[in-house]
Amino acid sequence: MMPHLLPYPSLPAESIGIHPPERLPASLRIGTVALQVNDLPASLAFYESVLGFRRLRLRPRTEAHMASAELGAAGRDDVLLVLEEQPGVRPVPRRGLLGLYHLAVLLPTRADLGRFMRHVNSLGVQVGSSDHAYSEATYLVDPDGITVEVYRDRPRNEWQVSAQGEIQSALDPLDTPAVLRAAGDAPWQGLPAGTTLGHLHFYTGDLAQAEAFYHAALGFDKVTWSLPGALFVSAGGYHHHLGLNVWAAGSSVATDQDARLLHWDLILPDAASVAAATVRLQKAGYSVEHTPAGPEATDPWGIRVRLLPETSAAS
Repeated sequence: MMPHLLPYPSLPAESIGIHPPERLPASLRIGTVALQVNDLPASLAFYESVLGFRRLRLRPRTEAHMASAELGAAGRDDVLLVLEEQPGVRPVPRRGLLGLYHLAVLLPTRADLGRFMRHVNSLGVQVGSSDHAYSEATYLVDPDGITVEVYRDRPRNEWQVSAQGEIQSALDPLDTPAVLRAAGDAPWQGLPAGTTLGHLHFYTGDLAQAEAFYHAALGFDKVTWSLPGALFVSAGGYHHHLGLNVWAAGSSVATDQDARLLHWDLILPDAASVAAATVRLQKAGYSVEHTPAGPEATDPWGIRVRLLPETSAAS
């Protein structure tokens, strides 16, 4: 039986989701995501020419370091994505490995999504799509089998929630003609200013363990918990900053020999927020390594998250 649904704004902010005892700040964001890839030129061709990332820096291979590239979007020098080459790594198998399921590029408007879709259609690139009720999304696969979602959010006043404060998701067909019409006549010119990494989605081995790490210890709110085999968590009432699922349970954990997520940055508003999250993780029994970049915690499936203050990320 479907729950009785309400407009998202009809509930007060404090009634959205299930909150841990100590919550992450509402103003957090996803920072840089680092991927390990097999062939850097092939990956750059995809992330630049197909997805529209802007190259910020290219670091050639040296005796001490493998080749890598830093990518962003128009208008700012924030590093959204780092590609680190490791020749010979295995592509992601069809069923997936425990670790990254997909990373998600958030475009500012529906028109931007329409221009992107028209662009990839002109290239003949295979694209999946879906309407998630709170967002409209497309899905592409990079040369190593890593899935990338490109999406736009609907305004929050168009979202729906249950009386219990659960944000409602959907898996409906995308109205592709309407999205393409929204593009107008303007050409695609790469990822526009205002593009961010909106969320990440992970394959985990156990939802209870995932909840213990990301909700109880790190401090994300649970916002969607009725999906089969999945849990969505966020801060600030967002539909999800992280998706956690067990759809590849039984698969191996991604290793150094696989194309995979190396680490991702969680940007918090200040050093006090970073310190509080670090202490929560340590009190819950998770090891936190103090790296030159900042504290880095590892979840039960080897997914590494670096906790950084906004001031450090912007410098």
